Amino acid sequence: MRSAIRNGVLIKEDQAVLPVTYREVQYSFSVYEALRITSGHVVHLDDHLKRLAESCREISLLHPFTDELITTSLSRLIEEDEIKNATARILLVGGPSPLFFITYSDLLTYPDSYYTDGVGVTLYYGERFLPTAKTSNLLMQYLALEDAKSKGAFEALLVNRKGQVLEGTRSNFYGISGSRLYTAPDDLVLSGITRISVIRAAEELGFEIVYTPPTATNLHMFDSLFISSTSMGALPVATVNGNPVKKDKWDSVHSICALERKWE
Repeated sequence: MRSAIRNGVLIKEDQAVLPVTYREVQYSFSVYEALRITSGHVVHLDDHLKRLAESCREISLLHPFTDELITTSLSRLIEEDEIKNATARILLVGGPSPLFFITYSDLLTYPDSYYTDGVGVTLYYGERFLPTAKTSNLLMQYLALEDAKSKGAFEALLVNRKGQVLEGTRSNFYGISGSRLYTAPDDLVLSGITRISVIRAAEELGFEIVYTPPTATNLHMFDSLFISSTSMGALPVATVNGNPVKKDKWDSVHSICALERKWE
């Protein structure tokens, strides 16, 4: 059986449970981070810990757990279970008796065809609650992604009341037009750890970053569309709602992905 961490203590995975009577559990008053472990190394750990703290501040979740404790706990878990490649999850539940758990699962990977042929996405009209905080309030994302899956798509893109396409249920979203990369401003989306690297990579490759999101009505005008996340890196988008979109800048998407992965 796999191991896990509860408040800094090594436990068995089946002991990593939440009390259902806990008010903060019932109200999903919690934040989380998903991290890649490759060759026993936690990718971008400092950035993830920084965002975890920022999410806590965003929802006024006070906790006594230090970065040092979380880092030491991760290292102990990796050593105990001899973890080489995995996806780790940090969950922090607030309240009068705060809890933090670290669990892990098999490293999420995708077929090479997703990168060479692109993926399909759908448009889902809805806005995330507190978009700049990575909270456990994921009902809308769940519904949107299930709707996308039912239509044979890989991801759902969230469209706000202004018709702006901001992000995916589990990814950030971008449009390339000429030498410009368009994406939503940081205050409207969760600024993913990979998003930071993607924007940096695009800049190094000569793109101007424009913090204006594409809209549901102008997606067809972009030279290429793509999404990014911790697990996927950067994936080109082939269709939106089943309709093909341009592939003119897929080479650039692949270059951005390669450079982002290099920095891990």
